[in-house]
Amino acid sequence: MERFGITEINDEIFSRIAGKSYKVNCPLPLGELRYLKLLHKNLSGEILSGEMICNVKIAEVVLDIFQKLFAANYPIEKVRLIDEYDADDELSMRDNNSSCFNFRFVSHTNRISLHGYGLAVDINPLYNPYIKTVDGKKIIAPDNSVDFEDREKIFPYKITEDDLCCRLFREKNFLWGGNCWDDEKDYQHFFINAWEGLERV
Repeated sequence: MERFGITEINDEIFSRIAGKSYKVNCPLPLGELRYLKLLHKNLSGEILSGEMICNVKIAEVVLDIFQKLFAANYPIEKVRLIDEYDADDELSMRDNNSSCFNFRFVSHTNRISLHGYGLAVDINPLYNPYIKTVDGKKIIAPDNSVDFEDREKIFPYKITEDDLCCRLFREKNFLWGGNCWDDEKDYQHFFINAWEGLERV
């Protein structure tokens, strides 16, 4: 089982993401992305192979975080390229798949998501949903995560502010969507604010 590593996006990997997560209108040069191989453990402690694509500026940091999570037996159910879900964010989240790069726009806006630059990582998204009220209607994504909206409940894969995953990302100057905004929560979401300077990563 291959362990942890970082490589450039070669022809074989590109053939898997072309037209899916790497769409024709993606402004990010392919050379600014990196492919990560990693190991992770699920709730049962089973060792699984994972793969992720992210921005070269955070590749070493993200891989280091996953190495530490693996060593600490931190449970992550799936880490697959979002292209296995045809780059459909909802389908990936519904399957509790952790991912990073996917060229798309922020939900309910016309702004490119930080996922579109490979600068945001979603961890165990089914159990750590995105919650926002739009035009008076509450949006919960993925749509099968309603049972996990109440953060006072105890359930597996839940991320909290004192959680190891949250602490490791915070140590590397990532922000957490669970405590960044008053009008929305994104408990799965760790990101680098590209407008504050990537040299801190």
